[in-house]
Amino acid sequence: MPPTRTDSQLSESYIQDAFHSYLKSSLTQAKAERLLDADVLSSAEGDLMITGPALCLYFAALRCTTNPPSVPLPRHNKNSQPMELSYDNCPQAFVSFLRVWSSTVPAIQALAPEYQHDLARMICNLEPLITPLQPSLNGIAADLRAVAIEISQRRSFQDRYASDLQAALDSGTTPTAPSPKRAAFVPPPMGTHGARRNTPTSIFPRSHLLSSPPPGSSASSGFPPRSPSPQPTILAHNSPAIEFIRETLYASLADALDQQPALRSLLKTDPPRAYFASVAFAVLEVATSSMTPDGAVIGVLGEKLTLEKCPPELRPFMAELAAIGRAARELQEEDDTIAMKHAARGQEIPPTRMDRVRLMLEQGVGYAQGRRDNEEGRRSVEGRAVSFTNRINALSLGMTRLKAFRERQDDVFKVLAGIGA
Repeated sequence: MPPTRTDSQLSESYIQDAFHSYLKSSLTQAKAERLLDADVLSSAEGDLMITGPALCLYFAALRCTTNPPSVPLPRHNKNSQPMELSYDNCPQAFVSFLRVWSSTVPAIQALAPEYQHDLARMICNLEPLITPLQPSLNGIAADLRAVAIEISQRRSFQDRYASDLQAALDSGTTPTAPSPKRAAFVPPPMGTHGARRNTPTSIFPRSHLLSSPPPGSSASSGFPPRSPSPQPTILAHNSPAIEFIRETLYASLADALDQQPALRSLLKTDPPRAYFASVAFAVLEVATSSMTPDGAVIGVLGEKLTLEKCPPELRPFMAELAAIGRAARELQEEDDTIAMKHAARGQEIPPTRMDRVRLMLEQGVGYAQGRRDNEEGRRSVEGRAVSFTNRINALSLGMTRLKAFRERQDDVFKVLAGIGA
């Protein structure tokens, strides 16, 4: 159907249809260029939720011919007038996406073709071919992936992504020789099950799990320790490692809601997005408060899970959780150094990168772009705050795609809704 407008704005549904049309062609092109193979496209890995939309944004930037940048939209039919998505007609829900994307267009188009190809490879988690690395690629890739993460948290995207992936898998096949691969992507639960205010919170214990921070943890490096008031949990001492990790993260969700009040409002308007944001805060909390120097997690029941005890398929998640903790400490130390320098000069202490990370987790990368306009010169070429935020979001998306997390998401949605009511 042709696009509909509210005043001068295009409808959200029309933009969604256009995006998924381009997403199918972008995934198909990436498959043809061997940036993504059939095994990756058919997998249910969390990072695939980021890669697809980021590629779509990348190809849209290459196609852009306007200044300021706008997105050419598919024609309804051959007789319809060409139309472009711009600030004049963009639905309010997508303005922050358009703003961040448009800031990357000049930089992408200014790259030599070989660097553009390396950027596409980085988006797909492949090593760049040109050495040394073009420094600006990190920042561009971080921004595209940040917008892609926010897109992937929208229910309208989740419900249609499997068909987009299947369209790419089916490309180049015939009805008599269809693709043997099927897209395994399954959206998370809706979280709309009439949760009551008195939803039992024993499913979702508060995260004061430790009587003291683990030795050598980040509690001595600027991050506050948890309060010593252990709570009961459904987790048994002999539970599998994935359940241990899941319950440790889920037990931190209540603190995330306490510390980030805006998440409560988001629970009412966009429960899936609120869920992902809450899990991302829980990842940051556990990484900075419950990790030991050797990469073990001290979690529910005061139990310790070491990397050696972790099944091989979960070790990458554990290793990344520990790496996020180390990166957070580095950012905190750098923020402290910057603050001391400004204080010594009698200057106002600027917002820290960790402040911006938390605001991006809560409000999205559009917040960072808005701040960027007022803080010219403060953002490094690599966009470290955006990259670090992406790293947290990517891990939370990847973990929530695991079967053990999906099994409990429905219950957690109910409790989240009860808390936000």
